This record gives sequence, structure tokens and C-alpha cells, in this order.
Amino acid sequence: MHKNHNTQASDQPMPAQTARVALVAIGRNEGDRLRVCLQSARRASLPVVYVDSGSTDGSADMARAMGAEVVGLDLSIPFTAARARNEGFARLVQVWPGVEFAQFVDGDCELQNGWVDQALSFLDQNSGHAVACGRRRERFPEATIYNRLCDFEWNTPVGDALACGGDALIRRRAFEQVKGFNPSVIAGEEPEMCVRLRAAGWRIRRLDCEMTLHDAAMTHWSQWWMRHLRAGHAFAEGFHRHGAAPERMWRQNVISNYVWAPLMPLWPLLWLKIWRQGQGALYATFITLSKLPQALGQLKFHWNRLAGKQQGLIEYK
Repeated sequence: MHKNHNTQASDQPMPAQTARVALVAIGRNEGDRLRVCLQSARRASLPVVYVDSGSTDGSADMARAMGAEVVGLDLSIPFTAARARNEGFARLVQVWPGVEFAQFVDGDCELQNGWVDQALSFLDQNSGHAVACGRRRERFPEATIYNRLCDFEWNTPVGDALACGGDALIRRRAFEQVKGFNPSVIAGEEPEMCVRLRAAGWRIRRLDCEMTLHDAAMTHWSQWWMRHLRAGHAFAEGFHRHGAAPERMWRQNVISNYVWAPLMPLWPLLWLKIWRQGQGALYATFITLSKLPQALGQLKFHWNRLAGKQQGLIEYK
């Protein structure tokens, strides 16, 4: 099993050993958040590929100085996180051809101590599972209501799941079988890939253990709005690609947004319905409000699709 070493992190190069597990981090202008991410990879003795999408804050140089393999994306080609992860994986298997598992993380995330060992142990003992993910938490959930909402959102049920998020340990053989992420998907690329993994007979598992700390750094309403506009775009695209039976990907989300967005006078009824499910007043309020930006994101996807236009990245920070 891959060993976890809880040593003090420094900026010395990461070991370039033969590895069963290696890490792919993606980011742009993450600054100190990226440093923390790479230091957590060192604590787990993971070799790293960092994929940079045009940072202007020296992130690529910092990652290189810390011993990571650095891939700079060609920005003349439309950027997506899916494309970044695919290019990172391609470099990973080029540099470490014997690697069996890829740990994907966003550059604003820190691996929790012991996560890789637990996830690897599970996948070693469960050959039918392609993906293991765990509990992602917000680093500063009390800093803003938006961060708190993210922390609530990350707390998905333990057990076999339909999908994972951007942080996950993925079996190389399964990833290659489905040809990785779809590089044209601008948001929701992980659930989209998981649909194809499950269609190929693989399973996805959410483990009951700590996986990563995430720094959403959302301090403004506009960031929350853009994040849910992007979510709506992801819902529409996922439903467009995989909405037919038996998958019906995000069918309920898409219909709910289209139904409730125009019915603002009836939103108190929706709020009451969500609140009665025991989710709390804050969650009920923002889930209700999210219907509007998500519906607009859905419309944005179909407008661009019908016009034959490629939607650029929708970012919230």
C-alpha cells in the first residue's frame, strides 16, 4: 500500500519515484492555495502533475520549484477543466508509466492526511469500483454564507454513488477505457464521465472519511450567482447528452428549474417544501433563489447550442 508520511512540508522537490498513485492538480492564479495543495501531496509522498491555465501570479514557476511536472495549457484552444485534467493525466502516465491510480484535485484543495491510503485500500479490495471519493469540506465555512452553503453541498451520502466531484481517486484502467473527461464539457464534467463509467460496468463509491479541504473564497453575491449559472449550464448539457432512459441525467433538476424560475410569487411554497425536509432556513432560501440563475444557465446552453456557438468557461472566482 502507498504509505502516508506526515512530515513537515517544505519547498524541496517531490520524489520522482516509480508510483502506483500520482496526483493531477489543475488551477489558475491560486497562489498560496496551490502551495498548500502541493504541500499536502508531498505529505502523502505523491508525485504531481500541475496543469496551469494561464496563471499570471507565478503559480507555474512555484509548482515547478516544488518539484511538480508542469503542463501549461495552449490557451488558443478553448479551456475547460475537463481538458486540463485530461492533459494532466496524459503527462502523468508519460512520466510514471506504471501508475495505476490518479488522484485528481483542484488547485484550491488540500488533501487530508491518510485519505490516499484509505481510498487506495478500498479500490484494491473492490476491483469493480473505478472511483473513490470522500468528504470534501470548506476550509472557512463560517467566513461567508456562500462558503457555508458549499460545505453543506459537499456532504453527499456515503455509499455507492452516481457521480463524484473534482476531487477523487480514479483507477487508470477505467479512466482510459472511457477516454477520460469530455474536454468540450465546460461544467459538470465529473458526473458526465461517471455516467459513461457506470455504463461500462464500473461503480463509484463515496467513503466515510475526510478527503480534502476546499477554499471556495466566495465573498460576493455575484460569485454565488455565477456558480449557479454554471450549474444550470451543466444540468442542461448533462440532460442533453444523457437525458434519455435509463440514465435521465439531471432530468429532475432541469424540469424543476424551468417550472419554478418563472413562478416567483409561489416561491414561498417551494421554500416551505424544502424547509420541511429538515434542511434549514438558509439552505431552503438559497436553493429557492438558485432556480433563477440555474434556469438562465440552462437557457444559455440551448441558445449557444442552437446558434452553433462554443460556450466559454463560466467562472465564479
